[in-house]
Amino acid sequence: MDNYKAINWNAVSDQIDKATWEKLTEQFWLDTRIPLSNDLADWRTLDDDHKWLVGHVFGGLTLLDTLQSQDGMAALRKDVATQHETAVLNNIQFMESVHAKSYSSIFSTLNTPDEISEIFDWSDSEEFLQNKAKKIYDLYHDDSNPLKKKISSVFLETFLFYSGFYTPLWYLGHNKLPNVAEIIKLILRDESVHGTYIGYKFQLGFNQLSGNEQQDLKDWMYNFLYDLYENEEKYTHILYDQVGWTDDVLKFIRYNANKALMNLGQDPLFPDNAEDVDPIVMNGISTSTANHDFFSQVGNGYRLGEVEAMKDDDYKIWYPKDNK
Repeated sequence: MDNYKAINWNAVSDQIDKATWEKLTEQFWLDTRIPLSNDLADWRTLDDDHKWLVGHVFGGLTLLDTLQSQDGMAALRKDVATQHETAVLNNIQFMESVHAKSYSSIFSTLNTPDEISEIFDWSDSEEFLQNKAKKIYDLYHDDSNPLKKKISSVFLETFLFYSGFYTPLWYLGHNKLPNVAEIIKLILRDESVHGTYIGYKFQLGFNQLSGNEQQDLKDWMYNFLYDLYENEEKYTHILYDQVGWTDDVLKFIRYNANKALMNLGQDPLFPDNAEDVDPIVMNGISTSTANHDFFSQVGNGYRLGEVEAMKDDDYKIWYPKDNK
């Protein structure tokens, strides 16, 4: 090997790396600081169908966060342009592990050991959940096209998670399980940065392609997204038919599929927009989190930052100009 090179944060070639690092470290959080036990009274009011739904959407989210932390960022690190990009991906990888652990904190608070075992057995074998995980996994481990890895990561971060996020946001909008929802909103805040950053890196590479190469990749991208959506429809029916929310959830995930394309600098695939989504759920994304003061727990004070939804204008600052 050549001489090993120390990372120099005083010589950053891409300021988006520095800005993203600062944003992610500024909004650092841990699940242990959220008083989940305060939601037990709400939990006991739910019927069995709704309890099943909560447990299994979080089981699915745990599996996807495990994929992202164990395989996703390692795959993207193979194709970084700068050392600072590696550092940002390391941060993202750690926070994906925090996200996965957070669901176990929810399970240990709300569920019995037998229920927890059943949830993990289900997530490790459910056909449509495994389908989407395998599709993303296969692309992460195919080194022939680094841009397809980035597309897969953005689709996971900004689209595939959202069939699970709908549930806690719905409960938050109905004044139930607010601390569970607080964790989800913190995860959402992270994922919005992750998806936007990786989408930006995709666009840098995409803009270096020829016109024909761009068109071929766009055709593949839209076909892959629709393939994922068809599977996601089936997964959503499995989760939500028993509580009657399926149609509303499908609108929500189509809206977020379009957001994933926006992160990649592409036009929307579906006609759905924010006005089509249940306003109570959209409000759960857009309102800032409650500030919990944990002074008594940690000694020197701890406050959660505020969560804001990404607006269309926020994406514009990330778009690299086409170099051709």
